[in-house]
Amino acid sequence: MSISNAQYDEIMRTYEHNRNENRHLMTERLNEVYDKIPEYKALDLRVADISLENGKRLLEGDVDALTSLREELKAIAARKAFLLEQGGFTKDYLDPVYTCPVCKDTGYTDGKKCSCLNRAITRYLYSQSNIENVLKRENFDTLTYDHYDDTELPVMENIIKGCRQFVVDFDSQYENLLFYGGVGVGKTFLTNCIANELLKQGHSVLYFNSFKLFDTLARYAFRNQELNEDIDRIHEDIFGCDLLVIDDLGTELTNSFVLSQLFLIVNERDLRSKSTIISTNLSIEELSERYSERTFSRIYGKYRMIKPDIKDLRIKIKRSQSRK
Repeated sequence: MSISNAQYDEIMRTYEHNRNENRHLMTERLNEVYDKIPEYKALDLRVADISLENGKRLLEGDVDALTSLREELKAIAARKAFLLEQGGFTKDYLDPVYTCPVCKDTGYTDGKKCSCLNRAITRYLYSQSNIENVLKRENFDTLTYDHYDDTELPVMENIIKGCRQFVVDFDSQYENLLFYGGVGVGKTFLTNCIANELLKQGHSVLYFNSFKLFDTLARYAFRNQELNEDIDRIHEDIFGCDLLVIDDLGTELTNSFVLSQLFLIVNERDLRSKSTIISTNLSIEELSERYSERTFSRIYGKYRMIKPDIKDLRIKIKRSQSRK
């Protein structure tokens, strides 16, 4: 989920806001406890005093000072827990509060982006692009069966059922989808339905038109040597997001760079068991001819092939609207 420094700063300001809000909440809770249980405040002050006292003892060579400090702190902690319970508070009432307990509202765990930051970046990118408006129109709630004839209806019911199941099983079952076939049969619509549901569940979803994906990678890849870390950053976003969508595969100018990048993406995401959805107007035969054997073999072996074998919905819808 590649963003500019300014966009990153804007997102991180949200984390700073969360930290400030949570610190304020903790201060309010502590003052509430102090007001209701004066002894609790006295114990907190006592902790500071005994820590100072035992610190001096350690400097003076008292080897028992550390043991004494631990025993006193343990006794104070037990007394404070008892006072909280007696005062009608839960035992974790004064525990640190975090919007994201995993990263403690920093956005990072072990030097890597927390899942909450990946989701925040995805939401930001979607809110800044037209795709957010597209997903408001194209989702399972707006899906209709009205334009399918009697032979198409059972086919599409089965395909849509499979798309819904893909969402249900997303967290427990690794799977990839390839939508292929003619134009105007609803491949992108179904992809958007799935993406919308997973976004609502908090998953990081990265969406690319095929042409834009490889154009973006090429622009970063062929920059000056000192900027090579940019392509590594973009690759990591592409490899690591929960769901990657590559729409309209085949519309890009296919060359050796595109072939190598497509294999890299497909292979790396498969190694990480990260789901990918690809849509294309190409047939299976055209895919095998256009892309390298190893790429096609990986897709053919690792993706569930879905072909909405119906007439062009765009034409049907346009005819239907013209009759009104």
